[in-house]
Amino acid sequence: MKYEIIPLDLSRATELAQLFKAFSDPSRLRILSVLVNAEKNVGEIAALTGLSESAASHQLRGLRQIHLVSARREGRQVFYALEDQHIATLYQMGLEHLEHEHD
Repeated sequence: MKYEIIPLDLSRATELAQLFKAFSDPSRLRILSVLVNAEKNVGEIAALTGLSESAASHQLRGLRQIHLVSARREGRQVFYALEDQHIATLYQMGLEHLEHEHD
């Protein structure tokens, strides 16, 4: 797969760095991993990742701020999902890279 190389201005480079920074934290990556296939509420996310609900909520707030996850309220419950398919693709590409490294 070939990409056109476009020099980044400072603003765009900063935005891209923030995106990759979100992927640099193990807790955030674990949250993203459980959202790849379906939306979940905070309790489910906490249970699946081993994080406390408070820690999961804190990380989800940051992921929402940079538009990696979205939230949907249903009654008193808030359900979280990946913002779009690009996030799942970035996550999957990272995993594929790790597998390629170990071959």
